[in-house]
Amino acid sequence: MGQSLVGPQQLSQQLGDALLARGLTITTAESCTGGGIACAITDIAGSSAWFERGFVTYSNAAKSDMLGVLPSIIERDGAVSEAVVIAMAKGACAQNGDAVGVAVSGVAGPGGGSPEKPVGTVWLACYLATEDKIHTRLLQLSGDRLSVREQTIGAALEDCLALLVASD
Repeated sequence: MGQSLVGPQQLSQQLGDALLARGLTITTAESCTGGGIACAITDIAGSSAWFERGFVTYSNAAKSDMLGVLPSIIERDGAVSEAVVIAMAKGACAQNGDAVGVAVSGVAGPGGGSPEKPVGTVWLACYLATEDKIHTRLLQLSGDRLSVREQTIGAALEDCLALLVASD
Protein backbone atom coordinates (compact mmCIF):
# COMPACT_ATOMS: atom_id res chain seq x y z
CA MET A 1 0.00 0.00 0.00
CA GLY A 2 2.72 2.38 -1.06
CA GLN A 3 2.76 5.78 -2.67
CA SER A 4 0.88 6.04 -5.94
CA LEU A 5 1.25 8.28 -8.95
CA VAL A 6 -2.48 8.04 -9.59
CA GLY A 7 -4.42 11.19 -8.66
CA PRO A 8 -7.35 11.44 -6.26
CA GLN A 9 -9.95 11.52 -9.04
CA GLN A 10 -8.71 8.26 -10.55
CA LEU A 11 -8.40 6.67 -7.10
CA SER A 12 -11.91 7.80 -6.17
CA GLN A 13 -13.29 6.34 -9.39
CA GLN A 14 -11.46 3.04 -8.84
CA LEU A 15 -12.64 2.92 -5.24
CA GLY A 16 -16.21 3.61 -6.32
CA ASP A 17 -16.05 0.88 -8.94
CA ALA A 18 -14.69 -1.59 -6.36
CA LEU A 19 -17.40 -0.67 -3.85
CA LEU A 20 -20.16 -0.95 -6.47
CA ALA A 21 -18.88 -4.33 -7.66
CA ARG A 22 -19.19 -5.60 -4.09
CA GLY A 23 -22.44 -3.80 -3.25
CA LEU A 24 -20.73 -1.86 -0.43
CA THR A 25 -20.80 1.73 0.79
CA ILE A 26 -18.16 3.87 2.48
CA THR A 27 -18.15 6.61 5.08
CA THR A 28 -15.38 9.02 6.00
CA ALA A 29 -14.18 10.24 9.40
CA GLU A 30 -11.76 13.09 8.89
CA SER A 31 -9.76 15.41 11.06
CA CYS A 32 -6.70 16.94 9.38
CA THR A 33 -8.18 16.70 5.86
CA GLY A 34 -11.31 18.62 6.86
CA GLY A 35 -13.61 16.76 4.48
CA GLY A 36 -11.12 16.43 1.64
CA ILE A 37 -11.61 12.68 1.30
CA ALA A 38 -15.38 13.12 1.08
CA CYS A 39 -14.82 15.89 -1.48
CA ALA A 40 -12.60 13.64 -3.61
CA ILE A 41 -15.25 10.91 -3.47
CA THR A 42 -18.13 13.22 -4.36
CA ASP A 43 -16.17 14.66 -7.29
CA ILE A 44 -17.14 11.39 -9.02
CA ALA A 45 -20.50 11.44 -10.79
CA GLY A 46 -22.73 8.72 -9.38
CA SER A 47 -20.89 8.53 -6.06
CA SER A 48 -24.25 8.70 -4.26
CA ALA A 49 -24.57 4.98 -5.06
CA TRP A 50 -21.66 4.21 -2.71
CA PHE A 51 -21.28 7.27 -0.46
CA GLU A 52 -23.95 8.81 1.74
CA ARG A 53 -22.12 10.87 4.35
CA GLY A 54 -18.90 11.70 6.08
CA PHE A 55 -17.86 13.15 9.38
CA VAL A 56 -15.46 16.04 9.92
CA THR A 57 -14.35 15.64 13.52
CA TYR A 58 -11.69 18.27 13.90
CA SER A 59 -11.87 18.53 17.68
CA ASN A 60 -11.44 15.80 20.26
CA ALA A 61 -14.98 16.47 21.50
CA ALA A 62 -16.35 15.91 17.98
CA LYS A 63 -14.48 12.60 17.72
CA SER A 64 -16.15 11.48 20.95
CA ASP A 65 -19.61 13.00 20.34
CA MET A 66 -20.04 11.99 16.70
CA LEU A 67 -18.03 8.78 16.44
CA GLY A 68 -17.98 7.39 19.96
CA VAL A 69 -14.21 7.64 20.39
CA LEU A 70 -13.60 7.23 24.11
CA PRO A 71 -12.03 10.33 25.67
CA SER A 72 -9.73 8.00 27.63
CA ILE A 73 -8.21 6.74 24.35
CA ILE A 74 -7.59 10.31 23.19
CA GLU A 75 -6.06 11.19 26.58
CA ARG A 76 -3.86 8.10 26.61
CA ASP A 77 -2.64 8.08 22.99
CA GLY A 78 -3.43 11.57 21.66
CA ALA A 79 -5.75 12.49 18.83
CA VAL A 80 -3.07 11.63 16.27
CA SER A 81 -2.70 7.94 17.01
CA GLU A 82 -3.46 4.52 15.64
CA ALA A 83 -5.97 3.79 18.41
CA VAL A 84 -7.94 6.95 17.65
CA VAL A 85 -8.17 6.42 13.88
CA ILE A 86 -9.26 2.81 14.42
CA ALA A 87 -12.01 4.02 16.77
CA MET A 88 -12.97 6.76 14.29
CA ALA A 89 -13.26 4.34 11.35
CA LYS A 90 -15.26 1.81 13.34
CA GLY A 91 -17.43 4.54 14.84
CA ALA A 92 -18.19 6.00 11.43
CA CYS A 93 -19.31 2.59 10.16
CA ALA A 94 -21.43 2.05 13.26
CA GLN A 95 -23.12 5.44 12.85
CA ASN A 96 -23.94 4.93 9.18
CA GLY A 97 -24.25 1.18 8.86
CA ASP A 98 -21.67 1.36 6.09
CA ALA A 99 -19.38 -1.54 5.27
CA VAL A 100 -16.21 0.50 4.80
CA GLY A 101 -14.88 3.31 6.95
CA VAL A 102 -11.84 5.47 6.42
CA ALA A 103 -10.40 7.75 9.09
CA VAL A 104 -7.49 10.17 9.25
CA SER A 105 -6.00 12.29 12.01
CA GLY A 106 -2.77 14.19 11.76
CA VAL A 107 -0.70 17.33 12.07
CA ALA A 108 -1.00 19.23 8.78
CA GLY A 109 0.93 22.29 10.00
CA PRO A 110 2.46 24.69 9.86
CA GLY A 111 2.10 24.65 13.67
CA GLY A 112 0.86 22.06 16.11
CA GLY A 113 3.73 19.62 15.82
CA SER A 114 5.80 18.23 18.67
CA PRO A 115 9.03 16.24 18.87
CA GLU A 116 6.96 13.02 19.16
CA LYS A 117 4.49 14.01 16.43
CA PRO A 118 6.06 16.55 14.08
CA VAL A 119 4.19 18.35 11.33
CA GLY A 120 3.41 15.81 8.62
CA THR A 121 2.59 12.99 11.07
CA VAL A 122 -0.69 11.38 10.01
CA TRP A 123 -2.41 8.17 11.06
CA LEU A 124 -4.96 6.61 8.75
CA ALA A 125 -7.24 3.61 9.11
CA CYS A 126 -9.41 1.74 6.62
CA TYR A 127 -11.98 -0.61 8.12
CA LEU A 128 -13.90 -3.33 6.29
CA ALA A 129 -16.74 -4.03 8.70
CA THR A 130 -18.14 -7.01 6.78
CA GLU A 131 -14.92 -8.93 7.48
CA ASP A 132 -13.80 -7.03 10.60
CA LYS A 133 -10.53 -6.20 8.81
CA ILE A 134 -8.60 -3.08 9.66
CA HIS A 135 -5.59 -1.59 7.92
CA THR A 136 -3.65 1.24 9.53
CA ARG A 137 -0.70 3.24 8.39
CA LEU A 138 1.50 5.92 9.90
CA LEU A 139 2.52 8.57 7.38
CA GLN A 140 5.45 10.93 7.85
CA LEU A 141 4.81 13.49 5.14
CA SER A 142 6.72 16.56 4.05
CA GLY A 143 5.61 19.79 2.49
CA ASP A 144 3.27 22.59 3.41
CA ARG A 145 -0.23 22.24 4.89
CA LEU A 146 -1.93 21.82 1.52
CA SER A 147 0.60 19.23 0.41
CA VAL A 148 0.25 17.20 3.63
CA ARG A 149 -3.53 17.22 3.27
CA GLU A 150 -3.42 16.24 -0.43
CA GLN A 151 -0.97 13.40 0.23
CA THR A 152 -3.19 12.16 3.07
CA ILE A 153 -6.29 12.14 0.86
CA GLY A 154 -4.47 10.15 -1.81
CA ALA A 155 -3.06 7.66 0.70
CA ALA A 156 -6.46 7.12 2.31
CA LEU A 157 -8.18 6.43 -1.02
CA GLU A 158 -5.34 4.16 -2.11
CA ASP A 159 -5.36 2.17 1.14
CA CYS A 160 -9.15 1.66 1.07
CA LEU A 161 -8.94 0.41 -2.50
CA ALA A 162 -6.07 -1.93 -1.60
CA LEU A 163 -8.00 -3.29 1.39
CA LEU A 164 -10.99 -4.08 -0.82
CA VAL A 165 -8.86 -5.74 -3.49
CA ALA A 166 -6.98 -7.77 -0.86
CA SER A 167 -10.27 -9.08 0.54
CA ASP A 168 -11.34 -10.60 -2.78
